[in-house]
Amino acid sequence: MTPLKELSRSVGVRKTGTTTVGMICKDGVVLASETKSTLGYLVASKESEKILQLADHIAMTIAGASGDAESLARYMKAELKLFEIENQRKISIKGAATLLANILQGSKFYPYYVQLIVAGYDSTGPKIFTLDPLGSVEEEKRFFSTGSGSPIALGVLEDAYKEGMTVDEASKLAIRAIKSAIERDIGSGGRAIDVAVITKDGVKITRHEMDKLPK
Repeated sequence: MTPLKELSRSVGVRKTGTTTVGMICKDGVVLASETKSTLGYLVASKESEKILQLADHIAMTIAGASGDAESLARYMKAELKLFEIENQRKISIKGAATLLANILQGSKFYPYYVQLIVAGYDSTGPKIFTLDPLGSVEEEKRFFSTGSGSPIALGVLEDAYKEGMTVDEASKLAIRAIKSAIERDIGSGGRAIDVAVITKDGVKITRHEMDKLPK
């Protein structure tokens, strides 16, 4: 990795508090995030949405600057809708990730300060791609995590992830990984954990209140 890309990853991961995870499952993809937003040492919100649906079959997790991430989400929603209208078909997950990578690369001199997970389900099955602020894009075959709490979440995933997990099993593991990050990362928290399940039937996002989760 070049020094510039290393810097871009440090901006996206270390300077802004967040924890998000994504996992490939036997029957789909699971994404999860906590809901705390910070402004310096101020907790700006305890109920932020960090999983954004981009299309009927695609969602994206966000870490980094909220304004940059939300702007990219609006941009992507419009582009994916235009693609569907012009081509009479839905874009592939890889195609959406490549489009987003090109947008990020084209803005590298005034970059979007974000680290993203783009995931979904298409004719080739469940897919996860990760992107950094300069447009580097990589496909993840198992799982990934972004944000300041990602080292903690990745430790949980490395220990407990298994090939062929169902979305129900993966959802429980995702909540456990996010909850562990909240316990030890000062930048992660909030009142709930959001979970998105993406299958051949579409995207379903649910919110799980922290005070109702098992201890």
